[in-house]
Amino acid sequence: MILRYLIEKEFKQLKRNSFLPRLILMFPVMMMLVMPWAATLEIEDLRIAIIDNDHSPSSQRLVHQIEASRYFQLTETPATYKEGMVAIEKDEADIILEIPRGFEKEQANGRPASTLVAVNAVNGTKGSLGSSYLSQILSPQSISTSVRYQFNPHLNYKVFMVPALMTMVLVMLCGFLPALNVVGEKEVGTIEQINVTPVSRFAFTLSKLIPYWLIGFLVLNLCIGLAWLIYGIVPVGSLFTIYLATLVFILVVSGLGLIISNHSATMQQAMFVMWFCMLIFILMSGLFTPISSMPTWAQCITYANPLRYFMEIMRMVYLKGSGIGDIMSQLCTLGAFATGLYCWAIYSYRKQQ
Repeated sequence: MILRYLIEKEFKQLKRNSFLPRLILMFPVMMMLVMPWAATLEIEDLRIAIIDNDHSPSSQRLVHQIEASRYFQLTETPATYKEGMVAIEKDEADIILEIPRGFEKEQANGRPASTLVAVNAVNGTKGSLGSSYLSQILSPQSISTSVRYQFNPHLNYKVFMVPALMTMVLVMLCGFLPALNVVGEKEVGTIEQINVTPVSRFAFTLSKLIPYWLIGFLVLNLCIGLAWLIYGIVPVGSLFTIYLATLVFILVVSGLGLIISNHSATMQQAMFVMWFCMLIFILMSGLFTPISSMPTWAQCITYANPLRYFMEIMRMVYLKGSGIGDIMSQLCTLGAFATGLYCWAIYSYRKQQ
């Protein structure tokens, strides 16, 4: 009975704050509308300058083939390599391709025709991907190969990014809001009124977590609907699997938020500590950089990051159609995090009679 009144109090406090309900709805909408377009490693419309010294039908076919690619935009056709370098220095071109004299003759004689590629590598990722795209066009296709892409046949980066963004939305809302909850009551003095009541630490902590379970599921359903409506992305696996993993994961991040709130004296302190934790979790989760590409010491650190496991679950269910049996190891790890953090949240709440 006491727990019901405590939960009712939490929702009344949330309702009195006119900004928070709008934030809970607008934040996931903006994340799903903006981030999949901005947070992408695909690079298109690379500006290329081509120096054709051969002027043969073969070199012209190569130029047209590059122009037809969605990754390149032919901006200049300088007469010399020096003029091409001037275009790069003026930031008018990203890549220079020089086709030498005798290009068609070398191909006709069955010998590999060499070309020179110069890349503006100020942006290392852009330069590396641009040279890789160009190399695929320049490579001789002497062997007929059939390539089949599993789980993401169209190589759409949004299919890979959208499930991870749902994870980040849950972290930001269900982590930050609990972190500001208890410390907010400390600042206004209402926590002292609760401390003199017979409410147990267990009931008090649970009353703080249950509203964010409901908020988390509301936000998750909103994100799933937007992913289907805007991008046509639906989970290959079961929604029940996603909901089960979300139930455990929200307990993890909200428990962490309550721990930070219990140990903080002001809202400013709680926000700073929570932001620091979230920044590390997001960067070390594999959202933007694959974990396998990290140094060995960084890969070891990611095992202590609960965000890593939930992100793996979301991508496995969305892309591969994985079931509960396939995600059991990640789910058990999240369960261990949830148990430990929830016990810590109860213990760290200093109730004084």
